[in-house]
Amino acid sequence: PPRILTLEEPVLHMDHCIAFAVHGNPAPTLHWLHNGQVLRETEIIRMEFYQQGEVSEGCLLFNKPTHYNNGNYTIVATNQLGSANQTIKGHFLEKPFPGKGELRHWSRGLFSLQIYGTPKFLCVDSKALSFQVSIAVGLAAFACVLLVVLFIMINKYGRRSKFGMKG
Repeated sequence: PPRILTLEEPVLHMDHCIAFAVHGNPAPTLHWLHNGQVLRETEIIRMEFYQQGEVSEGCLLFNKPTHYNNGNYTIVATNQLGSANQTIKGHFLEKPFPGKGELRHWSRGLFSLQIYGTPKFLCVDSKALSFQVSIAVGLAAFACVLLVVLFIMINKYGRRSKFGMKG
């Protein structure tokens, strides 16, 4: 049956790595849990390992993990003869602004702010926001037209006459 030989805390090399070594014959299949939930591999979190005889060695790699990636990571090794698992705590970053709340969701002018476990909602008037955006766009367009007109006037009237030169 599979046996987990080593499971190490995250270390930063090129990416953060939770190193592991698993022994088993036949070779076990490996998967990970994050806080008890099945961990899906993505571009940010992926597993790389190689098989050397009856031992699989590798890393669970994290590309720029955040505080959302903190938690318990469990490796589960399974083959026809049984299964084994082991858990380690992964801590990557502190939560920003602890105790100040956390911006959870943004959708069509409605913000959900989590403060001490109770959701609070902030409403943003979409008409006022669109009015402010239209004012900003209008001012930017006016400034561009003004610059173009000034550029043309300087080029046309700012030159000295070629024939007004005295020889």
